[in-house]
Amino acid sequence: MTRDLRSARYGAVLTFVLAGLMVGTMTVRIPSLTDKLGLSEAMVGTILLVWGLGALVTMQSMRRVMARVGSRAVLRAGGPLTALSLLGVALAPDLTLLLVAVALFGMAFGTVDVAMNAQGSAVEQAYGRPLMNGMHAGWCVGAISAGALGSLAIAAGLPFTANVTLVALVSLPVMVLLGRTYLPESPAVDARSAGRRRLPPVVYLLGAIMFFAFMVEGTVADWNGLYLRDELGAPEALAALGYPVFEVGMLVARLTGDRLRVRFGVRGMLTGSGVATAGFFAVVLLAPAALVAVFAMFFVGLGVATISPLTLSLAGTATDAPGPAIAQAGAMGYTGLLLGPVVIGFLSDATSLRTALGIGVVLGVLIALAARLLPARERTAQPSDQPAREPAEAAA
Repeated sequence: MTRDLRSARYGAVLTFVLAGLMVGTMTVRIPSLTDKLGLSEAMVGTILLVWGLGALVTMQSMRRVMARVGSRAVLRAGGPLTALSLLGVALAPDLTLLLVAVALFGMAFGTVDVAMNAQGSAVEQAYGRPLMNGMHAGWCVGAISAGALGSLAIAAGLPFTANVTLVALVSLPVMVLLGRTYLPESPAVDARSAGRRRLPPVVYLLGAIMFFAFMVEGTVADWNGLYLRDELGAPEALAALGYPVFEVGMLVARLTGDRLRVRFGVRGMLTGSGVATAGFFAVVLLAPAALVAVFAMFFVGLGVATISPLTLSLAGTATDAPGPAIAQAGAMGYTGLLLGPVVIGFLSDATSLRTALGIGVVLGVLIALAARLLPARERTAQPSDQPAREPAEAAA
């Protein structure tokens, strides 16, 4: 194992950490943002829609871009741009400029999300063993840090603008430095045709499973704070803890997910994850007190955590070049991240927030059902400079 390969792995993990920190900082302070600009729940849904559309626009173009230049070049540009656009969100003085800044933040983040997953897949294949859950554990660390820092900022009376500005200014130089660690990828033989070629059907099935999982993650990230505060009467500092507790559950699952994948296989893990997500989301909605709901958020995170890393890892091995397949599955997944919070916003206006969040239970059931359609055995890649793994380690 070379020093460059180890550096690439650490660089990919840290990229996930910073991405989780930046996105988590914005989402955990949404209640403060609503107070700052006097936003309704429907308007919060519109802001999240604009953010998601920005991300989706760039994700849809990533198949060709990734086939041409690879994840390293995209991350070197997209990482710093994400931090700069987050700074714009922090400083936006009114709704109009906020919408512009949120759209730019979404577009920049869309490039980073696809590229960091493709970089993670490249590192995983170079190592010759599952690593993607560990990569996504870095996202959880960043999101947990965002929640903890957000709670501290609220307790200290630090406003939305100051909190988000500090995170953006810290993230910018680190993203620039991480550009030196990324692993170069072999370019596609014909980049133009690689970006247009129809992908194997399993990629679209994986994208559908990601769609359901990301709807759950987006719903929790964007609406749990308001649910805990407005429906269960939690103080804002306690309501802000719902998301980091959810991310702690995700972190625990992802730190063990790669080993569980080797033992139980992808279909078994995804089926169990879907059932657990549905069950514990129901506990959140039936909780008699805010503390019970916050505790249940940990188990929702535990259930949903490994779904997106597993689907992205499988998409990366579905073709010879991981970038286009990951871009396609990621774009489908982020459509769920886009639609979920928006649907919740408009349903909550028509009914109640508690009723609207019931969609999380339905999504968990759909994940479990869709997982049964996956092949019994997954395609694995072996490292070019290492001997093949033992069958028990290489097979899922």
